[in-house]
Amino acid sequence: MSTSRQPRAAAAASPWREVAVPSLPSLPWPVMARTQQLAAGERFPPHVHAWNQVVFATEGVLQVTARNARHVITPQQALWVPTGMLHHTGALSAAAFRNLYVADDPALHMPDHCAVLDVSPLLRELIVELGQVRPEDDQPYYLHLCALVTAQLQRQRQHRRHLPWPQDARLQRWCQALHDQPGDARSVEAWSRLLGASSRTLARHFERDTGMSLRDWRTRLRLLRAIEWLAQGRSPTTIAHELGYASASAFNYMFRMEMGMSPLQWRRSRQTG
Repeated sequence: MSTSRQPRAAAAASPWREVAVPSLPSLPWPVMARTQQLAAGERFPPHVHAWNQVVFATEGVLQVTARNARHVITPQQALWVPTGMLHHTGALSAAAFRNLYVADDPALHMPDHCAVLDVSPLLRELIVELGQVRPEDDQPYYLHLCALVTAQLQRQRQHRRHLPWPQDARLQRWCQALHDQPGDARSVEAWSRLLGASSRTLARHFERDTGMSLRDWRTRLRLLRAIEWLAQGRSPTTIAHELGYASASAFNYMFRMEMGMSPLQWRRSRQTG
């Protein structure tokens, strides 16, 4: 997989625009749905909840940062955020935000860490339905929906396709630069001179902080940026160039190995989904 090409500088991303987190002093039901339209570039400031959260959007792409990891969530996925986890969510493209609040319950059997969940068509429709029903109007039906949603959450496939973020300030500077320009072809040696540490020290600290090698981390970064840009409508050829691949076929190979389908197949599945 060749990444030798130095891409042209990408346009600087517009700054995030923060929107208020709605106030909710308590959770009156086992599951509550909250819907909101988010424009591209809008995000909630860092916050915590006294209950679990399922971050989901029926349209658009979300980025969630929690515990030094960045997650990119498409409409085929949701992010499970356990109670008390500091996080913030932003829209990488205009998004139909459909959030779930889930009360703690020993019978949930959900993880105590963030986890990306696949969202089946049934779970998607249950989430939409839950957001359209007023529990005061039909409490038995609403509670039945809550039970169905929690049962479906337990049945979704979980994976950890996220981007760990280091704690070290020098490594954060490095990662941010690569995130902004993922096609940057400078070597570890070049970065070590810039950051004032030996390449061996940087590599060792990077793996300690992220739990991944730099090579694997950059592959994950390129995958998540590719998902983001595909959702925005960019062509695979343009994305391959911006990610630093020498050819579109090299990019397609990486994407297929990670996602099990080509970029165009992924886009079509998103559109039909």
